[in-house]
Amino acid sequence: MTESAVARRRIVVGVTGGIAAYKAVGVVRGFVLAGHDVQVVATDAALRFVGRPTWEAISRNPVETELYEGVAEVRHVAIGQSADLVVVAPATANELAKLAAGIADDLLGTTVLASTAPLVLAPAMHTEMWRNAATQANVAVLRARGVHIVGPESGPLTGQDSGPGRMSEPDEIVRAALAALADRDGTADLRGRRVLVTAGGTREPLDPVRFIGNRSSGRQGVALALAAARRGAEVTLVAANLDTGVTGSGPPAGLRVVSVGTAAELREAALREAGAVEVIVMAAAVADYRPEGVSESKIKKDDHGDRLELHLVRNPDILSELTAARRPGQTIIGFAAETEPGRDRQLELGRAKAERKGVDYLVLNRVGWTEGFSTPTNSVTVLDRAGAIVAEAEGAKGTVADRILDLLA
Repeated sequence: MTESAVARRRIVVGVTGGIAAYKAVGVVRGFVLAGHDVQVVATDAALRFVGRPTWEAISRNPVETELYEGVAEVRHVAIGQSADLVVVAPATANELAKLAAGIADDLLGTTVLASTAPLVLAPAMHTEMWRNAATQANVAVLRARGVHIVGPESGPLTGQDSGPGRMSEPDEIVRAALAALADRDGTADLRGRRVLVTAGGTREPLDPVRFIGNRSSGRQGVALALAAARRGAEVTLVAANLDTGVTGSGPPAGLRVVSVGTAAELREAALREAGAVEVIVMAAAVADYRPEGVSESKIKKDDHGDRLELHLVRNPDILSELTAARRPGQTIIGFAAETEPGRDRQLELGRAKAERKGVDYLVLNRVGWTEGFSTPTNSVTVLDRAGAIVAEAEGAKGTVADRILDLLA
């Protein structure tokens, strides 16, 4: 992401010498995209699988490997002392044994021993090694000390082997690690709650080439989804045409993502998912109208002369459908983007919409050519169903997201 959706933390990712090191690149990337400062500590064996330039390009920091470098700064313990979270992925059988025994014969070992931060290990090895009594005893020792173990999963391994020992997927490791950090910080106040967030802007096709759309990037909705996941919620993100700058080149780590394009597709996904969640946050910008008909071929200007008439029909009111079908105890948050310059008029429109839609909360924000859409910041006022102002927030969209979610906690 181009902005942090959470408080920026210093995360150490230890990488050891296993073939799953290539998947650890995705772990580092997930933390970086979530807005964190990531320091990779690689063993010599790890660098034989994935080279230093890759780690430095993805983490945006120099890679640390040598125990005897930076002695004047006492680097062999300083890295661990400054860490808010330590993750080892992959954690080989050898590394599990060393950590269980407290062996610190390399930089990663001293970093772990010098840290009081949550420690998350993602084991990866062949099935026989994972099932070996020594490995299982080491894992039991580490669990008893409060170490978080993620995986391993069962699936294809190196060569023709298949079975338990496959490293968990990067997004699962990131999600579990950030949840462990939230538990330590006492910020997992949405633990156990299921949340549905819609984000982005729908596009209504005119023909195979053109569409009617809006300028929403999805940045605020993604920030809300990531913030809810960090605070312990199980999050489904219904994403409509997110800008690539919002999530980089892939989906946000730790979220279940359902991709949609049109208002009809978003409606279908939202209604399908709504029955299984406690909280719905409708942050997507949904088209009010769609073309009455869609041309199967490109519309040619030579066929229409100087004027082209488009006939539009109204899309269903998804938010009103969700509130009408809400189940007991379900909380629904709507969004209202207004261009009115005056605050009094904005509040008037927002209160009318909150009453009309039947939402529990309405997030009101002003948008325009240079504000609201496609910007890293936002300014919002949150109204309750009676129209009273219950929260206001301004700043980075990640900060705004947390302020909105505070109402749920």
